[in-house]
Amino acid sequence: MRARAAAVLAALLAAVTLMLGWGAGPASAATSGPVLFGTVTSNDKGVAGVKISATNDSGFSGTATTDAAGAWEIKTPKSGTYTVVLDEATLPDGVALTADSGNTRTVNAFLGKVRIQFPTGESTVETTSKAVQAVQLTVDGLLLGLILALAAVGLSLIYGTTGLTNFAHGEMVTVGALAAYFYSAVLSIPFILSALLALITCAVLGALQDKILWKQLRRRGTGLIAMLVVSIGLAIFVRYLFLFFFGGGTQQFPEYSAQAGYQLGPLSITPKAIIGALAAIIAILATIHWLLRTRMGKASRAVSDNPALASASGIDVERVINTVWILGATLAALAGILVGLTSGVSWNMGQQILLLIFAAVTVGGLGTAFGALLGSIIVGLLIQLSTLIIPPELKSVGALVILIVILLVRPQGLLGRRERIG
Repeated sequence: MRARAAAVLAALLAAVTLMLGWGAGPASAATSGPVLFGTVTSNDKGVAGVKISATNDSGFSGTATTDAAGAWEIKTPKSGTYTVVLDEATLPDGVALTADSGNTRTVNAFLGKVRIQFPTGESTVETTSKAVQAVQLTVDGLLLGLILALAAVGLSLIYGTTGLTNFAHGEMVTVGALAAYFYSAVLSIPFILSALLALITCAVLGALQDKILWKQLRRRGTGLIAMLVVSIGLAIFVRYLFLFFFGGGTQQFPEYSAQAGYQLGPLSITPKAIIGALAAIIAILATIHWLLRTRMGKASRAVSDNPALASASGIDVERVINTVWILGATLAALAGILVGLTSGVSWNMGQQILLLIFAAVTVGGLGTAFGALLGSIIVGLLIQLSTLIIPPELKSVGALVILIVILLVRPQGLLGRRERIG
């Protein structure tokens, strides 16, 4: 028996040694860390001769030059945070980085290969009339309004059924974008499938968030003000958790880092913007159908109108609320994915649009899904069209102005109902 056991042990040790040898590869590769890579393209063609450098706090410095296909790759010694810089002086004439992308990326590299993209476009300057700009900005405003509507409708449904003003809703927007980026860029899953997985992930997180946190607070009779403070604390904690793991840089989805736009007369629109708009419209129409035609949707409206009466009539209020949390988280995740397509993925992207989401909900009417949709379109159009007369850096101020005006003139919002107190 001892001889047989020794033989088995020796075989296991040999197998482990062989596996370690396969995994290690050459001696030089055994000590290598993650690989940073990407492709620099312009008008779907590779840009050659562009210099890329990568550094970290430990003193590592690596460089690469794009090949004929625009591809580059830098091997790193270990996992950690790296700063990647594209030398804009090496870009050929007529090619420049997009205005909002910049030439620097900060990434946390922990897995095998990390894709980094630098969106580029033609460096031409054109002068257009205010009328042409207004047409383009109107389309951009409608696209922004549709994205805001996804998050605003979810937030409005949650408020309508629970009375909670959820300041952590913006972090669900970020979770959706980060999850899609993780699946597509890190796990190399096709983007469409990555987006679906991200929606499923956020739906599960929405259900767990309600069951673990908010349901327990409701059972204890926690006041709405206290729950609002809890949501603020949760948002801050989760936001800086994103910063710790994701880093402070802005990343692009690998498959949609840069696209040439379709020119339709005075309009220029990219394929990803069209796909995003169609996805938003389909999701909003599906939500409207759910609210108006399905039993659970009608139950959610009943709970929103009068929770006590809904419970007395046999409706499982807690089940309805949990379903609304799932729907709200899923819609917020889709909004995050669409924002990531157009503006990139960052750790605080949800915080950056949270004020606009609240403005849309308030303008349309707190607790009304259709009001949130209307308010989002108004806010989106106002933000974009305001750049005709004010600097783009101040465009969000217009949303606050319309918010103040609506609160002064019609406090319940455009589609909200007046409530008599006392």
